[in-house]
Amino acid sequence: MIIDAHQHFWRVDRGDYDWLTPAAGALYRDFAAADLAPLLAHTNVRGTLLVQAAATEEETHYLFELAHKHAFVKGVVGWTEFAATDAADRIAQLKNAGAGKLKGLRPMIQDIADPDWVQEPHLDAAFDAVIAHDLVFDALVRPRHFNALKKRLQRHPKLRTVIDHGGKPDIAHAGFDLWALHLERLAQETEAYCKLSGLLTEAAPGATIDDLAPYVDHIFACFGAERVIWGSDWPVVNLASNYFAWLDMARALVARCAPNADAAVFGGTAVSVYRLDSPQHAEIDFTRTL
Repeated sequence: MIIDAHQHFWRVDRGDYDWLTPAAGALYRDFAAADLAPLLAHTNVRGTLLVQAAATEEETHYLFELAHKHAFVKGVVGWTEFAATDAADRIAQLKNAGAGKLKGLRPMIQDIADPDWVQEPHLDAAFDAVIAHDLVFDALVRPRHFNALKKRLQRHPKLRTVIDHGGKPDIAHAGFDLWALHLERLAQETEAYCKLSGLLTEAAPGATIDDLAPYVDHIFACFGAERVIWGSDWPVVNLASNYFAWLDMARALVARCAPNADAAVFGGTAVSVYRLDSPQHAEIDFTRTL
């Protein structure tokens, strides 16, 4: 059983993806369930977590529609305005609208100019609501956000947090040292989890297992195998590779850096952390999506 804990769908004509312009190259087109389903069937991935790509609640409702339509989508990580004065009410409304599909929320912190934004006191009500509704906080951050993120998590010890894409180390420019130091502190001083995802697109073109291994080894050294979760970051991964190649590379990296941890990294921990219905006893008819 494999769970892909980080994938996206988008439809360009929806118009609320600020980052999705012709400059995005191969990503500037629609990506839908019909594109992903054959990849899942071929790799025996039994379920996915569908993650927001636009900073609007309208997109989150769109993702709910897709999650209810396609059985392989086990949950949605959506978006709401954490800084809104009615953030707690908005989160309650989204939880209700999701009808069981909302599993987490992700403010797009990497795109916010202030690196300290996440620790601002006026966001407390939103984070309290995430806890109250048993949701996960997906932290889309870069190393410059680590200190502020640590302070936020220390104020909310019950907040289930998953750091996306290993905290986005600058692999292409050998940005190991500062990332590694602060990631270690974040792992030691909080209960956060970390996604083994998005690393290929942070590396130079043609990156190999050997190029990624020091970063992956450090992620496992910091978090332990029980706090690491695999995701494809499809279709963004297509900028650097493809679904099959990244899954094969991730398997090889886990075998090298955390032997015997496959069951947890590639499914078990995602099911537990995101409160997913386990798909291991259910057969999914992918042809319904084609």
